Amino acid sequence: MTIKVGDKLPAGTLQELGPDGPKEVSVESLTQGKRVAIFAVPGAFTPTCSAKHLPGFINLADAIKAKKVDEIVCLAVNDVFVMGAWGKDQGAADKVRMLADGSGTYTKALGLELDLTPRGMGLRSQRFSLLADDGKVVALNVEAGGKFEVSSAETLLEQLNKLG
Repeated sequence: MTIKVGDKLPAGTLQELGPDGPKEVSVESLTQGKRVAIFAVPGAFTPTCSAKHLPGFINLADAIKAKKVDEIVCLAVNDVFVMGAWGKDQGAADKVRMLADGSGTYTKALGLELDLTPRGMGLRSQRFSLLADDGKVVALNVEAGGKFEVSSAETLLEQLNKLG
C-alpha cells in the first residue's frame, strides 16, 4: 500500500552520520509535533539528484523553513556513509538533514520503493517529496518513472504558500 495524503507516516528508523559516526533516527521523534519536509531520491551522487533535486532544497531551505517547516530531510536508499559524504559534497549542513534508509525498509513501508535491478542499482526509492505535519502527510508529490517535474523544492514551496 502506498502512503497518501491524510495518512500518518509509518514508524521506522533511519540513519544519520554524526560527528561520532552513524546514529539512529526515529521517524516518530523526527516528525512528532513538527512540520517536516521530506524528499527522496533514487540515489546519492546520481545526475538529476545531484544537479537539481538536492540543490533545489538547499537553495530554498530558508524560504521553506520560513513557512513554519522545522526540518528538511533528504532520504535515499544508500548507506549512511554515502549520505554523509553526499551531504558534505553538496553543502547541505544546517539546511537539509541527510538520512539513510540503507536496506530500503522504510521506503518499502511507505510503498514508494523502485526496483532498479535491471539498471544495476537494486532497490531504491521513487523520487518524491512530502510535507508531514505532526507525522500526518498533508502534501505528497510522487514522480513518474525517470521524471523530475513534481517533487522539486519549488513545487513544495508553492504548496506551503497555499497551505499557509
